[in-house]
Amino acid sequence: MKLKISWPIGIVLALSAFIIFILSFVFKATFVPGYDHHLVSDDYYKDEMNYQQEIDKLNKAATLKEDVTLTKVAEGLLIKFPAEFDPEKIAGTISFQRPSNDKIDFQLPIKLTTADFLILNDNLVQGIWNVKIEWTVNSNTYLFKEKLMY
Repeated sequence: MKLKISWPIGIVLALSAFIIFILSFVFKATFVPGYDHHLVSDDYYKDEMNYQQEIDKLNKAATLKEDVTLTKVAEGLLIKFPAEFDPEKIAGTISFQRPSNDKIDFQLPIKLTTADFLILNDNLVQGIWNVKIEWTVNSNTYLFKEKLMY
């Protein structure tokens, strides 16, 4: 027996197959945990309100003679602060945010005796990191941001 499909039946079958194809993607994106879609920040409205202060801190850091430098060394990641500051007066935090996995984000306090701060390889996983360094010296707050491929 030869199966003969007329063109109206073919159109209905093609549209049905397309709709099933699209619905399978909608199902995957909505219900499958592997396709997790989360916001970068849970408090993004609050973060947006503080953005002008962040811009002011970035501009203040841009006026420094020397910038913060991030260097990958054998032991880990070396962060070098500007030499114009007394290292013992620097206080603040270093935040590492992983865009692909917020479960491995971490934050470290800054306590220095020299201008160098070393983060060991044990804390960092290979990939892209958003590094945010906020420090205060003599009641002036500075901010440094960089995307880092570790």
